Amino acid sequence: MAGAEVEDRDWQRLDKWLWCARLAKTRAVCSAAVERGGFRLNRQPTEKPHQKLRPGDVLTFPWGEEVRVWRVAALAARRGPPEEARTLYEDLTREADG
Repeated sequence: MAGAEVEDRDWQRLDKWLWCARLAKTRAVCSAAVERGGFRLNRQPTEKPHQKLRPGDVLTFPWGEEVRVWRVAALAARRGPPEEARTLYEDLTREADG
C-alpha cells in the first residue's frame, strides 16, 4: 500500500513511546497517565494513549511536582537502557521555565 504510514517507522503510539522513553515501568502506567489528562501534544490537549507521535513533536505533561517539556528526537525501536531512552527526546523543561 504505497504512501501508507507505518507505526514505528513514521509514527508511534504515545503510550508506547513514553514507555520506551522510560517515563514509567509499564506501558499500562504510561497509558493511564495520558488518560488522566494533563498531556499536551504540540500544545493541544490529549487523553488518547494511541495518539500518533512523530519526531519533532513537543510533549508537555505533569510528572511529580513539575511540568516537563520534551521534544521528540526519535521514535523507539525498543525499550532499551536509560542511556538509550534519553536519546529519544530533548528535555526543554528548563528552557520553558525561563
